[in-house]
Amino acid sequence: MAFRIEAAARGRFTVFILSGRIEKQAMAELRRLLECQTDYRDIVLDLKDVSVIDRDVMRYFVRCEADGVQLENCASYIREWMAREKD
Repeated sequence: MAFRIEAAARGRFTVFILSGRIEKQAMAELRRLLECQTDYRDIVLDLKDVSVIDRDVMRYFVRCEADGVQLENCASYIREWMAREKD
């Protein structure tokens, strides 16, 4: 499955619904979309339909979360990988 991003509004939040395989190349598009937002605390990344990520994307998610972006429906293997990266 190819990488896909859909945007939706939820109150004050902008929700980016990600699906498919997210690799370094797709991360540039996601970064561009997030940089257009005024406050990272108003961004939610919904990862429910994400099938695979690579190490660069995982590290990017760690930085996003540190900047205030909320990760929603994050698979347990991604959460565990992120936790190990923080340690």
